[in-house]
Amino acid sequence: MLRTRIVTAVVLLALIAAALASGSIWPLLVLLSVATGCALWEWLRLTAPGRDAAAVAAGIAMGLLTLGCAWLWQSPTADLSARLTVYAITTRLFVPVVAGIWLLAGTLAVVRGQVEQAPRSILWSLFAIPALYCAWAALALFYMTHGALYLVSMMAVVWVADIGAYFAGRAFGRRKLAPRVSPGKSWEGAIAGAVLVAVYVGACSQWPGTFGHDLAQRWGVPAALAFALLLAALSVMGDLFESLLKRRAGVKDSGSLLPGHGGVYDRIDALVPVAPVALLLSGVVT
Repeated sequence: MLRTRIVTAVVLLALIAAALASGSIWPLLVLLSVATGCALWEWLRLTAPGRDAAAVAAGIAMGLLTLGCAWLWQSPTADLSARLTVYAITTRLFVPVVAGIWLLAGTLAVVRGQVEQAPRSILWSLFAIPALYCAWAALALFYMTHGALYLVSMMAVVWVADIGAYFAGRAFGRRKLAPRVSPGKSWEGAIAGAVLVAVYVGACSQWPGTFGHDLAQRWGVPAALAFALLLAALSVMGDLFESLLKRRAGVKDSGSLLPGHGGVYDRIDALVPVAPVALLLSGVVT
């Protein structure tokens, strides 16, 4: 099992590294679109069981939609009016609304932790589409406007929170964070992860070209540290939200596309709510 996890991780890292080193933005944008389509397919399998054909169709449509938006935003031959319209609708309407839903409804769903509820949910199935689209849009815009360092440094907020929570939870975890949803998570781990994220963002505030530096320049260091804590909390919520969906569906993983790791959604669950909020906090959208 460990060998399979390592092989899968190495292959994924090699693909990402090759995309970043290609000299073109398109390989990574294609990878992001494929991942988004796969994640939507997996999400819908959790919230709309028995509708596999519809889930596959939705995943393919999402991949094509995101690629189309990327082309519209990047191609010099694209219609300027269409480009500005799609950009405005995405950044001024979809992203703020989706961020608000995550902060309010997503958090409420996790806090209530109704794991015994039937897995089928029309509302969460419908929300999957704008939620994953906005996560893709945020990551794509970070990359298209500020480059690979900025994108990776933003994504690292989630990784740092996860690593800090994992090791601190194993060493000091006593009080369960959400015992009905994810018994393995503890308050001690979540708090340690958030503190580590604040330290990370504070360090990045001195590193031009990174997400943390952008936050500090835009809002000041104290506010940047506060936002770091918010993003860390959102990453935990995103993880718990997917765990809630999986508990309701009675499955361990969202899928099996990544041997040893589960599904694509399992790998990006914490990033999905963090990315649109990070986009609003950054200077990318003005």
